[in-house]
Amino acid sequence: MELPDEAALVVIDVQRGFADPRWGRRNNPEMEANTSRLIEAWRARGAPIVFVKHDSTEPDSPLRPDRPGNALADIVSGEPDLIVTKSVNSAFYGQPDLDAWLKSNDIGAVVIAGIQTNFCCETTARMAGNLGYDTYFVIDATHTFDLTAPDGAVITADELTRVTAANLHGEFATVVATDDLLS
Repeated sequence: MELPDEAALVVIDVQRGFADPRWGRRNNPEMEANTSRLIEAWRARGAPIVFVKHDSTEPDSPLRPDRPGNALADIVSGEPDLIVTKSVNSAFYGQPDLDAWLKSNDIGAVVIAGIQTNFCCETTARMAGNLGYDTYFVIDATHTFDLTAPDGAVITADELTRVTAANLHGEFATVVATDDLLS
């Protein structure tokens, strides 16, 4: 797959707090390895990397800035070109301003990986698409957790991931696998 040279890798919320059992059953045990491969590939190319951290305002969240779970996970290593902190789903509502940074660096494409597939990653991808960025969503470099629907039924993390792929592909982003992106 041919990516624009200036494509920025945006790694969203890969934080230690998501290992907390409170989140429940997750999918995609390959997410960490795939995200690590993406980071290594971007570093080898000298291409821009953005790390995003969720600074939760919820009183009991392991992602609060004053908790150890707020720290980036070990696979998110090295210095990025930009670190964005946010307290909502979209990285475009964080600080510093991701859209302004991308534009000031003439970056017209983003590649999204991280946690959670159907929340912060999908929301960021939708906004990136709406803002006019060529957006690539690396589905196997994300993971999410089972979710209980309003009727009490459990929607599996795998099903949520399939729905995210269907929601995004062709409308907001190009949904790809790590191997296809790196080939």
